[in-house]
Amino acid sequence: MKIVVCIKQVPDTFEVKIDPETKRIVREGVESIINPYDNYAIEEAVRIRERFGGTVTAISMGPPQAEKALRDAIAMGVDDAVLLSDRQFAGSDTLATSYILSCGIRKMGDVDIIVCGRETLDGSTGQVGPEIAYHLSLPYVTYVSKISNISEGIMECTRLMEDHYEELKARLPVLITVIKEINQPRIPSLRGMMKAKKAQINLWQCCNVEGEQCNYGQDGSPTRVVDVWTEQMQKSGRKVQGETEELASALMTELKNLGVL
Repeated sequence: MKIVVCIKQVPDTFEVKIDPETKRIVREGVESIINPYDNYAIEEAVRIRERFGGTVTAISMGPPQAEKALRDAIAMGVDDAVLLSDRQFAGSDTLATSYILSCGIRKMGDVDIIVCGRETLDGSTGQVGPEIAYHLSLPYVTYVSKISNISEGIMECTRLMEDHYEELKARLPVLITVIKEINQPRIPSLRGMMKAKKAQINLWQCCNVEGEQCNYGQDGSPTRVVDVWTEQMQKSGRKVQGETEELASALMTELKNLGVL
């Protein structure tokens, strides 16, 4: 069984900086980590291999520094890793990103299961996973909380809905997005970290994937960021002194003026 897990490197900070001209997140010089939701995807991909056999390949699209995230994935148990990195990929929105990732996955040959995290912290759209499935013409199941069994080309799983759970069956190949409830990511072992340090990360550029370049980067991105700003919190207050009855009367008057009462 061939399993692919899609991961992304995101800034390890809440103080995200935005380039005022391009309106993109500034990633250079910022400490980065594996997107937290993707850790659950990595863990589940490795568990699927341990239960049902096969291999796990991690794939990511990003600048050269994203190699670190792939090495961290190998330390957690992934067998192989591919980094899609090219200047032509820069500026991709979710649609272009999912297209590029789908091209990379298609290049790998027949894949049985693609595992993604539910969303990324720097975007929080939850769109890339389903869009990959669309580009590859695959069925997909989102918000998976448990994989019960995989046999005879059928995956049995549970997914979280707004107020209940659904029991589903999906025919392989299939793409799933997973939630935190599905597992507890393991801590990399010393052996895993040594393997990650020595691992050869496959670097695929634009010329290595069979895709239409008009679908890469800004050319393939229908989304445009018009403006970005930081919400300014304003606090104001008024101090009232006096006896209890005076304070109560002043409070009632203030609430009426504010339209609360």
